[in-house]
Amino acid sequence: MAETLYQRLGGAERIAAIMDDVVDRHAVNPALAPRFRSKDLPRLKQLATQFFCAGAGGPQKYEGRDLRAAHTGMNVSEQEFLATIDDIVAALSDQGVAAAEVNEIVGMLYSMKGEVLRI
Repeated sequence: MAETLYQRLGGAERIAAIMDDVVDRHAVNPALAPRFRSKDLPRLKQLATQFFCAGAGGPQKYEGRDLRAAHTGMNVSEQEFLATIDDIVAALSDQGVAAAEVNEIVGMLYSMKGEVLRI
């Protein structure tokens, strides 16, 4: 049986490190930082880790709102969506994730675009 993305990424601990990096990048990215001011960053990191682990085939349960509910009323722009993906790709690359997994994750992220953007 083929390994899940969760297993190929190294499990919960490694994914948590990646998500910590991602949220830290979002908090200082000029395109995204205004959305992260006065937010509970440790909680966002926890939810991002749960979301990512669950979506990658791990045993974790995601306790947050679904993407559409979480982004309703935010009017997320295409530029913000792309900046988010850029931050995720940079974090994955810096954490040593292989190109095949990075590409798989980018594909997954683009599949969620309709849940995040107001189209």
